[in-house]
Amino acid sequence: MNMTTFKTSLVWLAGITLLIQVATAALPFNWFNDNEQMPTLAPMLDRSKPAVVNIATRSNVRIQDNPLLDDPFFRRFFNIPEQQPRHRTKQSLGSGVIFDAKQGLVLTNNHVIHRADEITVSLTDGRSFQAELIGSDPATDVALIKIPAEQLTALPLADSDKLRVGDFVVAIGNPFGLGQTVTSGIVSALGRSGLGIEGYENFIQTDASINPGNSGGALVNLRGELVGINTAIFSPGQRGGNIGIGFAIPSNMVKQIIDQLIEHGEVRRAHLGVQMQDITAELANAFDIKSGQGAVVTRVMQGSAADEAGLQVGDVITAIDGNKLRNADSLRNTIGLLLVGKTITLDILREGQAKTLEATVTETQKQVAQQGPVHPKLSGATFGDLEEASPYYGKLDGVVVYSVKRGSPAWTAGLRSNDIITSANRLPIKTLDDFKPLAHNGKQLLLNLTRNGRAMFLLLK
Repeated sequence: MNMTTFKTSLVWLAGITLLIQVATAALPFNWFNDNEQMPTLAPMLDRSKPAVVNIATRSNVRIQDNPLLDDPFFRRFFNIPEQQPRHRTKQSLGSGVIFDAKQGLVLTNNHVIHRADEITVSLTDGRSFQAELIGSDPATDVALIKIPAEQLTALPLADSDKLRVGDFVVAIGNPFGLGQTVTSGIVSALGRSGLGIEGYENFIQTDASINPGNSGGALVNLRGELVGINTAIFSPGQRGGNIGIGFAIPSNMVKQIIDQLIEHGEVRRAHLGVQMQDITAELANAFDIKSGQGAVVTRVMQGSAADEAGLQVGDVITAIDGNKLRNADSLRNTIGLLLVGKTITLDILREGQAKTLEATVTETQKQVAQQGPVHPKLSGATFGDLEEASPYYGKLDGVVVYSVKRGSPAWTAGLRSNDIITSANRLPIKTLDDFKPLAHNGKQLLLNLTRNGRAMFLLLK
């Protein structure tokens, strides 16, 4: 047999072998013995699913009428009778995770229960309870509620800092209101930020299907430990379908938030007292920096922790407590999640020279408007300057609506907490001092607001 014939025989033999493999693959084949158990996630899910709950909310929303109907002259001219404000009932569905079985504490997203007049929690055993809001943090989209229930199952918290890209994870929630559903996938990326979804972002990205209604549900590892709270998806379509890009808030970040919600009912954010900017390639050359990572200080507040530590405009902060910073957002995230009073080490570059500074972060000072006579439609609301913790800090001038008492004139007029008032009667508002003269009179107020990133007008009469 010559070499050519030998090679031809090998090709035929390989082809016949492939055909046999394809044919046998199509036949039923018992990969496991009848007595051998197949790999399954069922035992882990049997332990975990009772800790994931369904959340239904109900709220009364005022229907905004045509502003002309509020004009007495217009109503008299057209003989239109005085009308009572109209309302409609709004309902929504989401998910939650039992965090403390003894206390009945349930974790969920802030946007699931935001502005809800009634929160109903349904367990997997069929029981339902009315929940009490303990506290929420819109900046991280975390909320904590409490139900008067016994014999609950809670999920243990995992150390989300130990997650690696490629780890298997399982999402448990209530997508589209279908009832409890389980999907699986892997960790696609870690430390996702700069997405504009929340004020503070450090997301776990996963390809486990997360759909509307999954918000507030659990992302667990294969041991059934909570590694994150499902909160958002990326979808190019208007209907918000899943395309394999979902985001969850890491459990370590959640733990920092709920510790403060339990103790204070709110998050008391640390304050360094700087405005920052990302390091671009051009700035890296200007500051003689080899790496483009870090954040450059553009302003230092007088008397702040940064000022006392000796930070200067032009300093480049590269790390906090040895943890390297990617950009200005990562610096703001790190500071905003610190406990008030903590002393931190700042690694900086000043004129190309490496230095180390220490700063003791303080609590963000809220400058709330003083009590006293205000416009009738502002009664029940409190106002203050933009905080360093706000994602709009340094990017937008205005006054923040810190709180609005439900049912108050301000609430009925349409004001909501976290609204940012950028102008009043077409006059720009930069600080609380600009707003006070207009707020403390009974004249008509035309407010220009920014709400959830969108601008709108609100007329108060």
